Order: sequence, then C-alpha cells, then structure tokens
Amino acid sequence: MSRDLVIDVNPYQTRVALVADGVIDELLIEKRGQGRLVGNIYKGKVQNVLPGMQAAFVDIGLERNAFLYAGDIQIDGSDFIFNGKPTDVKMPVPNIKDMVKVGQEIIVQLVKEGVGTKGARITTNITLPLRTLVLMPTVNYVGVSRRIEDDEERTRLKDILESLKSDNMGAIVRTAGEGKSREEFEKDLECLTKMWSKIQEEAKLRSAPCLLHEEESLVMRTVRDMFTSKIDHLYINDREYYEKVRTAVSISSPTLSDKVVLYDRLPDMFDKFKLETSIDDALSRKVWFKNGGYIIIDRTEALTIIDVNTGKYVGTDNLQETITETNCEAAVEIARQLRIRDISGIIIIDFIDMDEVEDKERVINALKEELKKDRTKSTVLGITSLGLVEMTRKKTRYCVDDTLRVPCPYCEGEGRVLSPETVLMKARKKLRRCFESENMKEYELTLHPDVAKYMEGDEDIVIPRAEGKTVTVKTDPHMHVCDFRVEAVINKN
Repeated sequence: MSRDLVIDVNPYQTRVALVADGVIDELLIEKRGQGRLVGNIYKGKVQNVLPGMQAAFVDIGLERNAFLYAGDIQIDGSDFIFNGKPTDVKMPVPNIKDMVKVGQEIIVQLVKEGVGTKGARITTNITLPLRTLVLMPTVNYVGVSRRIEDDEERTRLKDILESLKSDNMGAIVRTAGEGKSREEFEKDLECLTKMWSKIQEEAKLRSAPCLLHEEESLVMRTVRDMFTSKIDHLYINDREYYEKVRTAVSISSPTLSDKVVLYDRLPDMFDKFKLETSIDDALSRKVWFKNGGYIIIDRTEALTIIDVNTGKYVGTDNLQETITETNCEAAVEIARQLRIRDISGIIIIDFIDMDEVEDKERVINALKEELKKDRTKSTVLGITSLGLVEMTRKKTRYCVDDTLRVPCPYCEGEGRVLSPETVLMKARKKLRRCFESENMKEYELTLHPDVAKYMEGDEDIVIPRAEGKTVTVKTDPHMHVCDFRVEAVINKN
C-alpha cells in the first residue's frame, strides 16, 4: 500500500492529506493566520475560583477566560498525577480552593480549544513533544506509546528513558521512537529540556497573561508527527516550507530527506492529486461504500449520530450475513470518516440490527481494529440494550466541517426551511390582521416565486375575503423562500 503526505499551502488555508492508495485517510486543515492553539503554553492569572464546580477560570490573554479543572492541576512535590495518567498513589483530588487563589499567576498549557460559547480548557500538566519523545516536565513518569505493541521493545524503551531522564521529570516514547537508539533519545531529551528551561526563564521575565511557547505550524507538526519511514513521499507546493521541512528532516531523520518533493508554484496540490472530491465527500451527510451500503452522519450540539443502511447491497441468500457484511464494511468506513472529518466527543452508531452475539462481536472488533489507525484516542464502550454502539473520541480542535462551513444565515443552522403552505398560511394571518386593524383598501402581497406558484388556482384560500379589500400578489426572486411582505397601497389620487 502506498502512503503519501500531500501538503497544499494557499493564501487562505494550509491543507494536509494522508493519502493511502489514492484515497484520503486523514485530513487536516488550518486557516492561514489562525493557527492552532492546542499545545500553546501560557502564563495566566487566576480570575475566579469556583469550589462548587471544582474549577477555576484563568486569563491567558484570549477572548474568553480558560477553564481549569481541579483534576488537571499538578501538585508540587507530589508523587501522583491527575489527568488520566497512571499513578501509584490513590488519593482524592484536593478542593480547588486549596490549590489556586484569585490573582495567582500559573504556567498552563491549552489542551482543548474553545468551541461556541465555551472557553478553552487548560492544564498545568505540561507536555512538550518532539519526534521520538514527549517531555512531561512537571511529573515523574515514564510511558511508551500504546501503538508500540512488542513487549520486549516496550521494556527496552522504558529502561532507556529511566536511565536518561531527571528524577523530577517524565517522558513518553512516541510511536516514531520504536527501534531508535539511546543516542537519538538522548539528543531529543536534551533539546526538550532546553526548551522547558527557556519557557521557565521567559515566565520569570514576563507578566501574566502572556504566551510563553507557541505550537508549531500545521506543516511542521505534520513533519514531526506523521512523516515516518512508512510514508513513501511528502509532496508540498511552497518553497519556503519546503526548505524548512528539508532542514528539520535532515536533523531528525536524514534518511527521509529524499522523500520530500517540491511542486514549485503549483497553485493547488489537491487538484493535482485529484483529492478535491474527497473534500466534498467529507462534508456530505450521506457516504456510500463499495458494497452499495451507506451511512448517514448527523451532528448535534451534544453528540454525533451515525446511521447504517444496506442501500443497494442485496447480498446473496443469507439475510443475517448480508446485514453483518454491511455492518463490517460500515465499521471500516465510519472509522475513516472520523479521521477525515475529525469528529470527536460522544458518537452513537446505529448499526443494522443483528440477532447473533457472534455477529455483533465481529462488527465491534472490526470497528476497534480500524480505530487503531487513528492518532486521536477513541474508546468504544459497547452496545446498548437498544442495539446502539456508544463511543467517544478525544476533542482538541474544530472538526473539518466547522473549519470549512458556517451556519446557514437563512435557516440559522437548522438545515430545514418552512414549506410553501406554511408561509402562505402565515401570510393569510397577516392579511387578516391588517384588514381588521387598518382602513386601507388595497394591499400588495409579495412572495418568493416558488411559494407564489402554490397559490395558483387557490387564491381564495390564501387571501381572506373582506368587503372593500383587494390584494395584488407579486413575486420577488431575491426574497428568501420563508419570507413574505404585506404592504398597504396608498392611493395618490
């Protein structure tokens, strides 16, 4: 299987696609000038402490104060940590009022961007990533990426880190660290330690709120996190970034340098590699898969719902096998769509009903296996009594849909508009009120042409009868389909 990274840099967006055998397997989009806030490190000032919520709100210089949960605060000198990391000490989280005070200045890292009216979420558990390692300067912990499955290799990597790191720091080996030598880890650890020292020095010199460390651009994050020996080529159309990528790769992984290919001055890389259709598919509500089945994806404020249908797939002579095959195909496509669209939060999947426990397990296993390809952590919770699969996927940033689209200014994000009949009945009510409250004799009713055609032959139903009152119907193609106008005609004679 060929695997390429295609990076398109244009005046409006930077787009990155991981392409497997000509099909997009992962999609990342960043608006130019917007940048990614997740990973940024700030010196903030505590504005409010709310014991009832076990949280504090911290001014870090953004439009809204950031949210700091008590469980995301590292206690100085403690042997345990929060935020879901392993710990040898089981202790309750202290009360937030005993951990931070109003006016206190603290170093924090942004872990989730603000969405809608919600502010960003922050933590004091700082992490600094490089190609092979993630440094955790505020905790004493050693870990290895869950994607490295060989037990002997995991033990080797842990032993190397234990011998290299300081007692007051922690580190995690990333997937790219598999098979790396002690010298390579030592080099990355030294670089990360110097980076943390620089951040601490900056914090001493500056007042809160301020930005202490900014996360890399999308292009450089892609090189750091995704450009490994398993990638055949990295294609890019921006010379400035090309030079930066070549420099970074020559230092971290010299053997990958020849895989970086420049398409100088090519305006659209996605056109070149015929990927634009995949972008449109990433915004489509209905997604077809190869065997003729399809899924429907609907997002709400609280969760994402995915419905599976057999569609055009009729199978052979066994109904249950047809259903199970469709569900397995859907499981693979659903996992891919989650990566492409960057859907996160609570996800509910309505697979086609299956009678046999073995069939259900087969579908769940297919879903879990495909989710292993995802760099974002996800958890499949199982099947409910209603036959729905519950799962979660970590949320850190806006999904592709939020990046590429905005709510409809006409339907206000509802996705539906009033029917012509409903608009006409609203117009009838308005006319009746005008007839009863005004002394005018002539009126004009203006409608969208698509609504007006529903009146043809039925004007008496829409226009109320009233002695001495006349109504002229006009159309305006520029009018919104849900709108209408009732205006009195003033007789100038």
